Amino acid sequence: MITGRLVDARGLLCPLPVLRLRKALLDLPPGATVRLIATDPMAAVDVPHFCRQGGHAMVAMRELDEGALEFTVQRGPSAPSAAGGLTPEDI
Repeated sequence: MITGRLVDARGLLCPLPVLRLRKALLDLPPGATVRLIATDPMAAVDVPHFCRQGGHAMVAMRELDEGALEFTVQRGPSAPSAAGGLTPEDI
């Protein structure tokens, strides 16, 4: 499993944390993981929903200092790639 990519979305509001996560996942092979740090409280709802809809697995979610949340997301095997011609539904 490829790990180590970090998306720091602190201070960004919905939908920007999920859009940054999506962009990071598109560049990775299936099975790779991305850590997202977000301070928007809606990320606790948006990230799991994005994972279910996009075919990704939310491996972990934990609270950090100062109201931040850290999500670990694994790219799904059949999730769209950057080369696959995305539609608005893929976001």
